[in-house]
Amino acid sequence: MTREERIAALKREAKERILILDGAMGTMIQRYRLDEAGYRGARFKDHKRDLKGNNDLLVLSQPQIISEIHNAYLEAGADIIETNTFNAQAISQSDYGLEDIVYEMNVAAAKLAREAADAWTRKTPDKPRFVAGAIGPTNRTASISPDVNNPGFRNVNFDTLVEAYTTQTRGLIEGGADTILIETVFDTLNAKAAGFAVEQVFDELGVRLPIMISGTITDLSGRNLSGQTPEAFWYSMQHLEPFSIGLNCSFGAEQLRPSVDEIAHVAGTYVSVYPNAGLPNEMGEYDESPEYMAGLLEEWARDGLVNIVGGCCGTTPDHIHAIAAAVSKYKPRQVPEVAHALRLSGLEPFVHG
Repeated sequence: MTREERIAALKREAKERILILDGAMGTMIQRYRLDEAGYRGARFKDHKRDLKGNNDLLVLSQPQIISEIHNAYLEAGADIIETNTFNAQAISQSDYGLEDIVYEMNVAAAKLAREAADAWTRKTPDKPRFVAGAIGPTNRTASISPDVNNPGFRNVNFDTLVEAYTTQTRGLIEGGADTILIETVFDTLNAKAAGFAVEQVFDELGVRLPIMISGTITDLSGRNLSGQTPEAFWYSMQHLEPFSIGLNCSFGAEQLRPSVDEIAHVAGTYVSVYPNAGLPNEMGEYDESPEYMAGLLEEWARDGLVNIVGGCCGTTPDHIHAIAAAVSKYKPRQVPEVAHALRLSGLEPFVHG
């Protein structure tokens, strides 16, 4: 299929059923127990900085591992797989001295995911598979000072974020992504920079892909790190006319339910949710079993809150298989008709009219 045909198929499938997103990439990479040499591979064996833990680099140094993980999630029932590009932009890669290869990283990551998705589409033509080009939040925040003694200080600015996201987006599109997923948004200003960059690249390349946006709640009060509620976050991002809006990471599904409920009742588009398998225990591992997590997400599907579901930190192909089975009997959330009104967002939403 051409990209245009895949996008049309994605929109068609989303109307008919709850779509399944894949699970955690990092959790699966950890199972390979790669050492420094494993991360470096042959190409980067003489690089001057430590590279262990740079998961995004594996699309170049260990592409077969990333392909295996994509295929495991597709076999488990994922409709949409994310590219392994959570930190594949110049800001995060500067920690490793790899700013110069971020475009190549994103092209390679998108191609790996594209190859896997297309192979599974050929196996199951009645269940086409799609690639979401993943754009993470970087390791910096534009809204909050990292120095408690200097609240006006910022270690990144809007233009720098836009530049980093622009290069990443271009690579993802040219590598074959079907959608752009701006995910794990803890700072809404970062996400606005990402959205601005994505729109610029769309204009530059003469293409337009569905945009998916996923925020993360950082405490039980139900706000992101920059202080917004889910409803206010939606109003801040609504101008991008996203294909979906939602939440990921955060806590386990049980604690995330109130925030999902809030966004599902105000968003005039599809809602996506992919929570962690609980919070990490004292050993840094996640305790929620596939069955337990699937049971919670089944409740969301039953109550008509979701259109796209999957898993974040701690989830595996077993989790995705269980979730896919649990929600398959339910219809997707019906997108509400939202009355025209003036809707503004600070930390809280403001609706007039």
